[in-house]
Amino acid sequence: MDRKMQNQKNLTGTLAFAVFTAVLGSLQYGYGIGVINAPQKIIEAHYARVLELDILEKSTNQTEDAPVPPAVTMYWSLSVSIFSLGGMVSSFFVGWIADKLGRIKAMMVVNSLAIIGALLMGLAPLGQAHALVIAGRLITGLYCGLASGLVPMYVGEISPTPLRGALGTLHQLAIVTGILISQIIGLDFILGSKALWPVLLGLSGVPAVIQTILLFFCPESPRFLFIKLGKEEASKNSLRRIRGEYYDTTKDIEEMRKEKEEAASEKKVSIIQLFKSSKYRQPLLVSIVLHISQQFSGINGIFYYSTSIFSKAGISQPVYATIGVGAVNTIFTVVSVFLVERAGRRSLYLVGLGGMCICAIIMTIALALLSQYAWMSYLCMVAIFLFVVFFEVGPGPIPWFIVAELFSQGPRPAAMAVSGCCNWTCNFIIGMCFQYIAEACGPYVFIIFAILLFGFTVFTYFKVPETKGKSFEEISAEFRKNKLATRKGLKATEMEYLGTSTDA
Repeated sequence: MDRKMQNQKNLTGTLAFAVFTAVLGSLQYGYGIGVINAPQKIIEAHYARVLELDILEKSTNQTEDAPVPPAVTMYWSLSVSIFSLGGMVSSFFVGWIADKLGRIKAMMVVNSLAIIGALLMGLAPLGQAHALVIAGRLITGLYCGLASGLVPMYVGEISPTPLRGALGTLHQLAIVTGILISQIIGLDFILGSKALWPVLLGLSGVPAVIQTILLFFCPESPRFLFIKLGKEEASKNSLRRIRGEYYDTTKDIEEMRKEKEEAASEKKVSIIQLFKSSKYRQPLLVSIVLHISQQFSGINGIFYYSTSIFSKAGISQPVYATIGVGAVNTIFTVVSVFLVERAGRRSLYLVGLGGMCICAIIMTIALALLSQYAWMSYLCMVAIFLFVVFFEVGPGPIPWFIVAELFSQGPRPAAMAVSGCCNWTCNFIIGMCFQYIAEACGPYVFIIFAILLFGFTVFTYFKVPETKGKSFEEISAEFRKNKLATRKGLKATEMEYLGTSTDA
């Protein structure tokens, strides 16, 4: 094996450093998802004091299950879900800011949003706490919407082809690691106390500060330098920094040259054109449904409200069970890094959705029978752990990078913007509505997700193509083949109905 092939397959120090630096943004995204969970009761009590609702504070001193005033529930749900609303809005601007500033400078600039959001939340006790937390969560969400697009884009563009799938999965690994870190330091004897919860929320800006410093030492994306700026020599230098001093850049430059020519011949597709063109209808439908299935699977209901769910399930120390969920989540995301390049995307997605559906049914049964059988609380906990495991097998990491595999250069930015916005919109709906739905449905809340998961499993089986190891042209051909087969099927049915046959 020559030196070039070794560089293709080996993880160099510069590549590892650049990927680590980039996924600090994903770590902060995960921290933002999980940090609001553990100190829920304490922050609700603080909201109540600010709103002069003494009932909550007195009740909280007596029992965690005391009724929460509607105003506090509303502000709390908004504090949780406004994060996703920010991400929904900013996700549309990922492509624009990445092309305008470059991948490195774009990540530096958007870090300012993370720092502003963290300061607002950290200073919440000095003013109207609910307003400052909501504003801080909104601005942090704006940052995360941009980071959730910029990080996979940069990592994908600097990664060698044999490592692209595994390194792309590190985005999801960093997210779940961030969730786990927030759950651990959110314990009441660390930072989740009445006095220190503002520090817990304010720490969300620390990864942004560290990342900004480290980004000065990271190479710019070679693809951005060559395809967008036309700087061939700068692109070669960047490739050598990433792959090794003696790396032969000839093949990479030739691939980028073809990609640039393709991008020039294929006009950039707007979001409106994307929806209007029948050419993109099937891959767009698949992309949107995959992102909807990721959020409407119920996973963020568990991430946002797991402490509350475990408390209702009768677990004596629900916060530790929540940390257990985070640990399982992280471990099996590591497993998915190795699985994604060995098993097919479609197969993993089917296994993940099907397993989650079964676990949701078990959770429903366990919660419904909890009053009759105390041991059902343990069955519920096991079902939640397995629910998270199956999520990380497929529905967790795959939607983030499969969209880029389904579209060519022209429609890819628009498709990623639409998919990202769809993901964040569904995230917002779950964050805002889950608590109300859980109160209305009681132990049967997860049967709703079981029905949705079954539908998503059926859709994946019939509509989602396998993309592992396939070029865009091969994937497009598969979509055309499926479309033609559908038309032939409809024609055959029509001819049969008319009393004739299509066979000749």
